Order: sequence, then structure tokens, then C-alpha cells
Amino acid sequence: MPVVGPNADRRIFFVGDSYVAGVGDPEHRGWVGRLAERAQRAGAPITAYNLGVRRDTSDDICRRWTDEVAVRRGAGAQERLVVSFGVNDTSRFGHGTRVAAERSVANLRTLLGDAATARLPALVVGPPPVADRAQNRRIAALDERFGRTCAETRAPYVAVFAALRSEPRWMDEVSAGDGSHPAAAGYGLLTDLVEPVWWEWLLTC
Repeated sequence: MPVVGPNADRRIFFVGDSYVAGVGDPEHRGWVGRLAERAQRAGAPITAYNLGVRRDTSDDICRRWTDEVAVRRGAGAQERLVVSFGVNDTSRFGHGTRVAAERSVANLRTLLGDAATARLPALVVGPPPVADRAQNRRIAALDERFGRTCAETRAPYVAVFAALRSEPRWMDEVSAGDGSHPAAAGYGLLTDLVEPVWWEWLLTC
């Protein structure tokens, strides 16, 4: 990766849930910290604002993200938004899920529209698999709908579900943990999936 603008004020706002926060990683870096580390090594350092909140659904994120990002913006800075949510939306709640799939998709579409209005190029990272088969079916369906929504709105989308579902290291760490979150190796795998799209987006938007 070529060295690009090592002295730029490059601010990336990572908005999402516990996977954004890096829950379960004993190294306390998650995939956000690993991306920031790799950007530093490549000569394109960023200021990474981690705005991940455990158990947040897309409803929660849509309510809070604009205020949280607004106080972190800076005049003249190169600013971008990374969004990732969905697993909590698919969790069982009563006779349905915490957030219906239709509303999850609507929330994503609204968020992307608001980001465009705020002149924040957005990258979306899809929801990863958990240790529950029934929930994984719901996550897979939501992942597909998120991908279509991003294609329609011309936002880059990183689908990680299928690759991680077939990756024993991810599934083993999730199963050995709390059933949802991996440990260090799993977050490394997630970072590897995000990184190619991340670089193309970061350096061209």
C-alpha cells in the first residue's frame, strides 16, 4: 500500500454495535483498532473514533449517530463514516425480533441518506454470524438485503457473513465465548475481510 498523506487530518467515525466496539477481544483492538493500526503502518494514519455500543440495534444507532459524530468533526478534516449493525436486530424478542427486517433496511437507507447530506462518504460492513443456527438464517437474509440496499444507494458494502460462517476459527471462538463474539483471531479474520474494500474506499472517496 503506497504512502499517502501521512500528515492529513483523516477522521473516520465507526458507528455500530458490539462488534464495532470489539467485545470479546482480549487484545482490546477489535477490527476497528486493527484497521487503524494497518493504516498507520501503511503511512496513512487515521483518527479512529469508535462509536460502537454493545446491544445497540439499528434503531438505537439511528437515534444517536448524528449527535455523536457532529462533536467529533473538524473544519478541513478528511472525514468518513463506517457503519456496521444488524445482529442485534435479528435477536429474538417476544414473538418476533428486536427490529423487524423491513425496519432494519429502512434504517440503513435513512442513515446512508443522512450521511450523504452531511457529506460523509459511508462504508457499510455487514453483520457476522453467531453460534445460533436459527439466528444465522435471519442474519444471512438481512445481510443479503443490506447488500442490495447499498448497491442501490452506491455505498460500498462488505459482506462478511458467508466467509466467517465457513471459517472454523471464527465459529470456534464464538462458540467458546458468549455465543456471539470472537476473540483476537476472529477479529483478525474480520479485519482481513474488510481491509481490501476499506483501502479502495479510503483512498478514492
